[in-house]
Amino acid sequence: MSRSSPLELGLSVKKEAPPCTLVIFGITGNLARIKLVPALYALHVKGFLPEIRIVGFARRPWDDATLKRTMEEALKGQILYREDRAASFLTTMTYHQATFDDPEGYRTLASRLLPGGEVIFYLATPPQNYPEIIEGLGEAGLASFEGRPVRLVIEKPFGRDLESAGELNRLIRRWFGEEQIFRIDHYLGKETVQNLLSFRFGNGIFEPVLNNRYVDHVQITVAEKIGVEGRANYYEQSGALRDMVQNHLLQILALTMMEPPLRFEAEAIRDEKVKVLRALAPPQPREVVRAQYTAGVLDGAFVPGYREEPGVDPSSTTETFVALRTEVRTWRWTGVPVYLRTGKRLARKVSEVSIHFKRVPHTFFWEAPLEPGENVLVVRIQPDEGMSLRVNVKRPGYRMDLRPAWLEFDYERSFAEDLPEAYERLLLDALIGDAVLYTRADEVEASWSFVDEVRRGWEETGVPIHEYAPGSAGPREARYLLSREGRRWRIL
Repeated sequence: MSRSSPLELGLSVKKEAPPCTLVIFGITGNLARIKLVPALYALHVKGFLPEIRIVGFARRPWDDATLKRTMEEALKGQILYREDRAASFLTTMTYHQATFDDPEGYRTLASRLLPGGEVIFYLATPPQNYPEIIEGLGEAGLASFEGRPVRLVIEKPFGRDLESAGELNRLIRRWFGEEQIFRIDHYLGKETVQNLLSFRFGNGIFEPVLNNRYVDHVQITVAEKIGVEGRANYYEQSGALRDMVQNHLLQILALTMMEPPLRFEAEAIRDEKVKVLRALAPPQPREVVRAQYTAGVLDGAFVPGYREEPGVDPSSTTETFVALRTEVRTWRWTGVPVYLRTGKRLARKVSEVSIHFKRVPHTFFWEAPLEPGENVLVVRIQPDEGMSLRVNVKRPGYRMDLRPAWLEFDYERSFAEDLPEAYERLLLDALIGDAVLYTRADEVEASWSFVDEVRRGWEETGVPIHEYAPGSAGPREARYLLSREGRRWRIL
């Protein structure tokens, strides 16, 4: 009789939301219209939301009819859209008009909730609204409403440095327990990111070689083709380091390099991720490259440089690209460089982790035209979710001619069902109270501690801001980061 591991048992649990009320603050904004409501509609169509009421909370003078009409328009582009399905889903929605700083708006909100079931508050607003919403909920007694399970979901950015993140954590903890708080990073909702856990700890052939004895280095890339896309006011205050490295890249790093958790449960997994984040070595100034994209041609069309974007200071030193070298100083990973890279206006949109293994210590293929190359394991997060393993094989013929070949796993080709959108998985987890894919306060603060160290190094040593052309792989200085150690980035 086969025995299943706790990890396998945890992964196989079927999920279905209990009766609940979901209050979305900022329902009139782009995030709710483009991501949240379509994801909730998909869950409704698939039968994961048996009984739910969705309350939209915003200051615009809308009513229920306006809300439903607006959201139906947002749903019409969805693959699962059908008029009767949309009509059924929209009956779950109601609108509550109030400003975020109005105490009366929170007191009257209670009458909009279902008479029983769980309550989830989702903050889909700019971060400057978080304190007044949290205070409003707390003062109105909604953080522990009628003894029901109550949860608070918060979008990134969670602070802009360690100090502000700590202040926000302390404010939230005045009213909510840590077990009630769900800090969302939508990258963790992607199937391939989740598959890092099952791949590592569900397959006996890989986990034994994921250590400093066999791994040469690790690369994590999150590249975008788009520019700031009208978000200059936000981006000028954040830059690539705060916007992408602090959350997406460091979360991917933690999942890639964490130790096996005791159980497939939120606290056990987050305990191990925190250990990785706290073990990160702050990079030296020479181990960090920052840059901005210039004006140029991308896909046959002219695009402005970052400093020419509307709303950007013409003398801005905000980075749109950052690459750095770090190391996880643990027994397993000490001595293995980890290279992080992210930027806008790059050659293509791609997010991936690549684990580069050490070459064989001795080769006897003396007559082969090429030496055996390194083995590389690539986890593709987007756009084509899947995995690849590069191995060396003999080319057909009469001599020993070695060539690299790729063993491929592709989600779309391997599974008939459509992959759920990241927000579908994350919303369902929030509704049922599963925090595995959400970040904890100490994770957030450990990430900010690392990022603050990097920024301090910039300020103290004057790390220059380089330039790169749109459609490129970034500045040439980023190539030197690896080439001086005999390595190179994967091609974008």
